[in-house]
Amino acid sequence: VLAFDAYGTLLSTESIAKKLANHLGEEKAKTIATTWRKYQLEYTWRLNSMNLYEPFSAVTLRSLKHALKESGAELDQGRLDEVMQAYDSLSTFPDVGPGLEALSNAPGITAVVFSNGTHSMVSNSVYKSQDLSPYAGVFKGIVVVEDQKRFKPDPSVYHALIKKVGKSQESVRDVWLVSGNPFDITGARSVGMNAAWVDRAGLGWQDQLIEGEAGKPTVTVRGLNEVVAAVQ
Repeated sequence: VLAFDAYGTLLSTESIAKKLANHLGEEKAKTIATTWRKYQLEYTWRLNSMNLYEPFSAVTLRSLKHALKESGAELDQGRLDEVMQAYDSLSTFPDVGPGLEALSNAPGITAVVFSNGTHSMVSNSVYKSQDLSPYAGVFKGIVVVEDQKRFKPDPSVYHALIKKVGKSQESVRDVWLVSGNPFDITGARSVGMNAAWVDRAGLGWQDQLIEGEAGKPTVTVRGLNEVVAAVQ
């Protein structure tokens, strides 16, 4: 089973800068988009630490407001709604199409999407977005964290994924996380899963939180087009 992370792996969160640029200008939009993503992740980790939960849609909106305030920018409610709607149709990375094409021709592999996003957010992206919807048939399911009310990298969400795809702890290494987010990779590895890290920048593994092999990806690829061959 290959479990593909959505945001930052299939979908480019940087592409939201194009929508922001319509309202704020290109340079400021890039800065805000980067800051938005930073606070989006930080908010999920802070909520986990405090044993609180808010849907990812709420986290996403509130982190956008934080990024806007930090940059001294402002959007009215209508424009906020427009930007949030755009989050349901993010662009994919260039390697995603070829990677999913290869996956569709790979026997013995089941693919699912595994995301912090709400089911509504992720299903909109998979089934309705211009870039990803042509490959929707590749995925046999969407697994999200709403039932656990925890975010990655909390162990409970990976255990729920393992159970959802019909595996047990004894067969946990049959489940591979595919992600471009280092925190997600270490989260999966900490519960015994295999993990393919998508290192599009080609900078090599830098995360030092967990020492030894358990803190590193099983394999590293430069794009999704390399995933099937690496896993096989």
